[in-house]
Amino acid sequence: MAPLTAAAVLLAAVTHAAWNAIAHSIRDRLVAFTLVGGGGAICGAVAAGFAPLPAADAWPYLASSVGIHMAYMYLLTKSFALGDFGQVYPIARGVAPLAVTVLAALFVGEVPAPLQTVGVLVASAGLGGAALWSVRGRRREDWPAVGAAVGTGLAIAAYTVVDGVGVRASGTALGYVAWLLLIQGVLLACCALAARRAALLGQLRPVAGRGLLGGALSMSAYGLVLWAQTRGALAPIAALRETSIIAGAVIGAVFFKEQLGRSRVVAALVVVAGIGLMLHA
Repeated sequence: MAPLTAAAVLLAAVTHAAWNAIAHSIRDRLVAFTLVGGGGAICGAVAAGFAPLPAADAWPYLASSVGIHMAYMYLLTKSFALGDFGQVYPIARGVAPLAVTVLAALFVGEVPAPLQTVGVLVASAGLGGAALWSVRGRRREDWPAVGAAVGTGLAIAAYTVVDGVGVRASGTALGYVAWLLLIQGVLLACCALAARRAALLGQLRPVAGRGLLGGALSMSAYGLVLWAQTRGALAPIAALRETSIIAGAVIGAVFFKEQLGRSRVVAALVVVAGIGLMLHA
C-alpha cells in the first residue's frame, strides 16, 4: 500500500469516528441521521456539479450500495439507541475487516499477499480484542445492542465490497461518492418526514449545525476511502479504515467520559503492529 493511500485511509478513520461521535451525541437518533444524511446530500450535490458523472457500469453498484447503506443506518441507529458509544462502535467496526477479506476473495477475486494477509489478521485480532473488551461483563439485556452492532458490521462489509467494485467501474471516485450520498441523504430525509411529518423541522433546528457538520465529515471520510479503493486491495484498506475504533475509544473517553482501559490500549498496539505489516507487504 502506497504511503499516500495509507495516510488517506488513516485520515478517513479519524474523520469517520468523529462523525459517528457527533451522531451519537444527538439524543434523537432519527434526527441525528437525518441531519448527517442531509449534510452529506448537500456536499454531494455541490460535488456532483463539478465531478464527472459515474460511468453506466457503476450505477447498479451505486443503487445496491444505497440500499445497503440505508440498512446500515438503521442498524447503527438501533445500536446507538441500545448501547454505549464505546460498546457498539468497536463491535460494528471490528466485525468488518475479516468479512471484507472473505467477500473480496469470493466475489472480487482479491486474495491478499501472504504478509498482507498476516497484517489483516493481526489488525483484526486487535480490533476483535477491542470489541470483546466492550462486551466483557455486560448484562443479558445488553446483548440486543451487541446483535445490532454485529449486523452493522456485516452491512459495512457488504457496502465496502460493493462500493469497491463500483467506484473502480465509475471512473470518478468523487462523482461516485457525490451521487451515493446525494441519493442516500434524500431517501433518509423522506423516511424521516414520513415518520415525523410536520414536527420534524422543529426537531431538526436545535441541532442542525452539529448534524450537518457530521454529514460533511461523513462525505469526507468515505470519499477518502473510495479514492483509496481505486488504488489498493479492498481487504487491507478495510482493516486500516477500522482503526477508527481506536479514535472512537479516545473520543468516547474524552467527550463521553467512558473508560478507556488497559485492554483497549493493548488492542490499539496490536492494530498498529498489523498496520505495519500491511504497509510493508
